[in-house]
Amino acid sequence: MLQHRTVGDLMTRSVVRVQRGTLFTEIVHVLQEHDITAVPVVDAEDRPVGVVSEADLLAKASRRPDPHDGPGARANAPGTGNGTGSGNGTGAKHEATTAEGLMTSPAVCARPDWSVVEAARTMEEHRVKRLPVVDDTGRLVGLVSRGDLLRVFLRTDRAIREEIIEDVLVRTLRQPPSAVGVEVNHGQVRLSGSVRRSSLVPVLVQLCQSVDGVVSVDHQLAAETDDTGDEPSGS
Repeated sequence: MLQHRTVGDLMTRSVVRVQRGTLFTEIVHVLQEHDITAVPVVDAEDRPVGVVSEADLLAKASRRPDPHDGPGARANAPGTGNGTGSGNGTGAKHEATTAEGLMTSPAVCARPDWSVVEAARTMEEHRVKRLPVVDDTGRLVGLVSRGDLLRVFLRTDRAIREEIIEDVLVRTLRQPPSAVGVEVNHGQVRLSGSVRRSSLVPVLVQLCQSVDGVVSVDHQLAAETDDTGDEPSGS
């Protein structure tokens, strides 16, 4: 059976976090001290309730008066006329001084057993760069970033080739390894040779695509038997 690295394998386990009441300047110090760009905000039970990023902090800083602006310039700036925020709470965030008001919430979280694909899709869907990882009780156990997920592509070509031959061809598809040639170059897989049935070709390609570290799959595969004809229709 194919073994894929999970979020639990890739995540950072020693996670810096702040509380709801952590002050703006304290958050800046935390980010600088640990050389990070965002930090989860947790409640009293260590459950993530949001994330404060540099972007959140700069959103507040951007509303400060600019010494180069003339008198009254801020009063005429977009969105500042009456001091009220937009429907997404932006105004309230600009007035906030603690993590609870500054954070982006709710926190979009991952689970340790998620696959790289599932985590990547969640990041893309929510347009976030990192995901707090929580256990079955919702408590923070790690943090996974885009860079963490990309580590699966650091696998060597040799390791990828061995997994395709041993796990995909032999164990999963029961194909003789001598029948299919497997070449891997910088994560790009090229398959040649033949399989027993034509219906196995797309299956083999898909399984190879799912192997950790594979960037692309190309093939010139033949089949001993064509079993892709139309199935007899029932009446």
